[in-house]
Amino acid sequence: MTDAFGAITWWGFSPAIDFQEKDTCTQSEDLKLDRTTDSVAEELNMLLVGAGDVRHVLKTISRAYRHTKKQLNFYIIENSLELLARQMLLLSIVTEVPNRMGLQEKMELFLEVFGNSLVRQQTSDYIIEKANLFIKMVTDPDFLASSFPELDMSSLKFKERDQLEAVFKFWRNPDNNVFDISVYWDNRVRKHMEQRYDSRHNCFDWDYNMKLRERGASVINSKQYGVWRDTGVAFEARDGTYEISNKTLASGLVLKQGGVAIKQRGYWGDIMCSPYLAYGIESENKELFKTANGTHTRTAADISEFNILSLLHELSKKENYVPQERKEGKEQSDSATLTEITEEDENEGSEDKVDNGVNDNENTNKNGTERIALENVKIYFLPLGSTTEIHKKSKYKELFNLVYLSNSMVHNLNESLKIVMADGATLVLETAKFMLELTEEQYTQFVNKVTGMAQKLGCKPSPQCDAKKDSFSTYTFLGNR
Repeated sequence: MTDAFGAITWWGFSPAIDFQEKDTCTQSEDLKLDRTTDSVAEELNMLLVGAGDVRHVLKTISRAYRHTKKQLNFYIIENSLELLARQMLLLSIVTEVPNRMGLQEKMELFLEVFGNSLVRQQTSDYIIEKANLFIKMVTDPDFLASSFPELDMSSLKFKERDQLEAVFKFWRNPDNNVFDISVYWDNRVRKHMEQRYDSRHNCFDWDYNMKLRERGASVINSKQYGVWRDTGVAFEARDGTYEISNKTLASGLVLKQGGVAIKQRGYWGDIMCSPYLAYGIESENKELFKTANGTHTRTAADISEFNILSLLHELSKKENYVPQERKEGKEQSDSATLTEITEEDENEGSEDKVDNGVNDNENTNKNGTERIALENVKIYFLPLGSTTEIHKKSKYKELFNLVYLSNSMVHNLNESLKIVMADGATLVLETAKFMLELTEEQYTQFVNKVTGMAQKLGCKPSPQCDAKKDSFSTYTFLGNR
């Protein structure tokens, strides 16, 4: 991958998906019969390699009520502990109880942490608060089991847990000057642009019109995209000043200086594709994609807000999200606020535990911490880069009903992965459609190459992937038959 994509995947380069919709065994009667045990019908074991963020996990668990009830087990492998730390933080935000944080506030906080280089003071305070809590979780297994029972970190090595603790200690450092992301961001842009830096805004406009628009992401607003490319700020709430570095986007990278390897902390993520791709270019609400005079009336930021609100609502209420305007039968005007939520709406769930999908026992853990319990969900953090090692453990043999690999991790598509896939398992591969520095020919070649790798592994396309249109290629594994 080239420099603009970065060395760490803070956000994925594709929209969030519901894995139960991708699971070919839930869509084909003949494949259902091939599953070897009755327990498989009650569980969906999913291996996520290099997903980067929690977009797929969040969408899958939020929409679980739409499918036959199953135990959802996510096994997550990343190449950086900072990614696991961020996933803990984002999951903590979505499971905040209504009497502590309303839907609107929760959505704004989630997107701010997820996609902004700079955050508000209250957001920085929240990160510090959670960092202290996470340190206790990492260092005390009993505390983790009681406060976040859906999360299992027992497979992490002791060294990795120590390093994860160090990440959280860095987050809680009150010194805002210890990590100046604006400087790091500008340095990355300067290095990428080189002699084009002074005309960078024209370059941003070119990338938007000739790449993003051409690849089906025209709903991303050109002005918002340009601001993000220049500053790293993608989402802005209704109020607040963005001036504090988002420490959750800090990571280390080994650089060579004068032949000597030096680890340097900085911002080493994406500076070209944008966090809008995860939640801002697809939605069930087609009204968000209306155009007037050939221009979208909504932006990717608007769509991201709606989608996160929808997922948060579905997670707690177990029902489809309907904006207040449509509930009242009113037509949304182009200038209307997308989701105007009143204080009464935000607190509604705290008064009715049944409607909120939780009860007192689920809300309050033994240690007194409050959070929304994730019913029938278990998330396992596996050791860094362990994709080529897990096949050596018998407990993973033919365990996974679904395997997901990001486009930067497809090199792990080999015989060792074959051993851990169950009969009829679904293989989901992220394409390179939104890797903007690749040409159309290159990302088409990428799909052809990974399709060949998947077929060699004993997988068949289901359906055939269109490299120019599809963000994912999906396959059914037949190799163990």
